Amino acid sequence: MKALVYHGPGSTGWEEVPEPTVENPDDAVVRIDCVTICGTDLHILKGDVPTVEPGRILGHEAVGTVEVVGGGVRNLGVGDRVLLSCISACGRCRYCREGRYGQCLEGGGWILGHRVDGTQAERVRVPFADMSTYRLPDEISDEDAVLLADILPTAYEVGVLAGSVTPGDTVVVVGAGPVGLAAVATARLYSPSHIVVVDPAKSRRDAASGLGADVALDSADDVAGRVAELTGGLGADVAVEAVGIPATFELCVEVVRPGGHVANVGVHGAPATLHLETAWIRDLTITTGLVDTRTTPTLLGMVAAGRLRLPELITHRFELTQMQEAYDVFSRPSETGALKVALLGAGHRPR
Repeated sequence: MKALVYHGPGSTGWEEVPEPTVENPDDAVVRIDCVTICGTDLHILKGDVPTVEPGRILGHEAVGTVEVVGGGVRNLGVGDRVLLSCISACGRCRYCREGRYGQCLEGGGWILGHRVDGTQAERVRVPFADMSTYRLPDEISDEDAVLLADILPTAYEVGVLAGSVTPGDTVVVVGAGPVGLAAVATARLYSPSHIVVVDPAKSRRDAASGLGADVALDSADDVAGRVAELTGGLGADVAVEAVGIPATFELCVEVVRPGGHVANVGVHGAPATLHLETAWIRDLTITTGLVDTRTTPTLLGMVAAGRLRLPELITHRFELTQMQEAYDVFSRPSETGALKVALLGAGHRPR
């Protein structure tokens, strides 16, 4: 079969690789019908995630069809159409019992495309298949479902829930990439008074406005001043960092009010300065985290019911064989206007 193989920073190839097989009783092998590219994959290519070794097949978000199940798999059968979660979970360790699947102690957590071969391939082996997949109802298309593999639960859990968004809040989302836009969509569930989005790309600011942001600012604007105007000089209740660079984290700390909350979602590849000399007295709460995907069933139900829709997020579509072209388009959003890309296999179910 063919897959996207990582050869070190800046180097990948769409290459012939061995077919995946069941290695453990709780494994399944899934044919990929729809897969996407994550900003984290770009961080890997930049060398920001050194735990990814050369030779690894990348990718951790996909929809597919079960082809083989191990003898210990109870909830899946051959032919089932499933969402593959970006987080794998053993379901037995201390952290899994707490619903913190991202911290699984028994070989789970973020492993696909990281510590084991991932989803940017024609087929993938899925460890802990019962706990790491979700059967999909017919009314959800592949393209809607694939957004539930990572960006929607990440934005909701690490941004909105960890940031403690409540009705009437002013929420600032710094970064209007796919996760930032998903944060806008899920923050709206809590009826904030204002959602402010900050991004240098006009296409992404426009997308944020379409999803419910009422103020969209260029990163070159006086962001702190505009937020102060909206809040009577107090600052934002919640700032969501959705980029992963020092400047955006520091901006989030700057724009929140005393007693406010900074929810860091972005993947950082370099240290960021925390200005405790000015922040210590402001009673700030700063949270970080890897998504656990414990809210995926809730989000899946909302999408199926038509209560949560992100139709503008997938802007470019490719055949699975066009993986490297898709990476090129996704990596240049200011030129291409790309938000989220979808790569479609032969079994793809259209909208």
